[in-house]
Amino acid sequence: MKLLQLIRFKNLLLIALVQLLIKYALFPSLSMNINGNELFVSTSLTHFEFLLLMLSTLCIAAGGYIINDIYDIEADAINKPDKQIIGKAITEEKGYNFYMAFTVVGVVLGFYLSNLVGESRFFGIFVIIAALLYIYATFLQRMLLVGNIVISMLVGLSLIIVGIFELLPAITLENSFLQTSMFEVLFDYAVFAFIITLIREIVKDIQDVDGDYKAQLKTLPIVIGKNRAAKTAFGLTILAILLLVYYLVSFLYMQQIVVIYFLITVIAPLIYIAIKLFTAEHKKEFQTISNLLKLVMLSGMLSMVVYLVIK
Repeated sequence: MKLLQLIRFKNLLLIALVQLLIKYALFPSLSMNINGNELFVSTSLTHFEFLLLMLSTLCIAAGGYIINDIYDIEADAINKPDKQIIGKAITEEKGYNFYMAFTVVGVVLGFYLSNLVGESRFFGIFVIIAALLYIYATFLQRMLLVGNIVISMLVGLSLIIVGIFELLPAITLENSFLQTSMFEVLFDYAVFAFIITLIREIVKDIQDVDGDYKAQLKTLPIVIGKNRAAKTAFGLTILAILLLVYYLVSFLYMQQIVVIYFLITVIAPLIYIAIKLFTAEHKKEFQTISNLLKLVMLSGMLSMVVYLVIK
């Protein structure tokens, strides 16, 4: 049970769910009529190969959570003493062993998958992800905003990697426009995931400011203060709202059900979060905002099902 908590199994389930939604809801939802023929998005992975992609991603992510907790022992002792696992329920040495096991398994699965589908060059993606997670834990998280941006990019990459393996190898002259269009839609989802994650990372830094200060981290609230950091998160939330409204007006205005879904489950909660960020002062308030942002991420990704239903 402690190991499941250590690897943030709930977060891993969310990653798995999003990747499943991409393959089995988003990709089948887009088709195009060309010269009287209806073309559907072509994918290249079998169910087994897709399972390998998911397992590789999840194992590398689990390793990233573990190595981050190992290097956050001092800060976590202050920020969340009741939830600290490394150094209490699990020794630091065992933590390293678990980190190595998950990371090696994830990278090996990525190597096997890349060669299995005849795209050996894709293996580098798994190595880069694993390396960035280690560098983040040991170095980047101590740099102002750099660590937050890297983690947010990796969350977005967990979506993009599905498109890389599924869409790119299946491109032909006949379907290139459709495949590219789907990749652009997937990229838009990745941008959404990036922005929401970046906001949440800043909010979490505000929550953890006391422990991070003792650990000599240079997080945004430590450098510019909690109030200004909250206003920065507020500004990013407003940006997310404006981008979503622009996207709905420009591309989805004909799909009324999709527009209503986004207005109710994504934009309305983001407006509430923006208001709370502008007024929040206490740690519990920021914890609530962090939880709401996770729900917004989930509801945003679940919109892929809506596309499939209304098709």
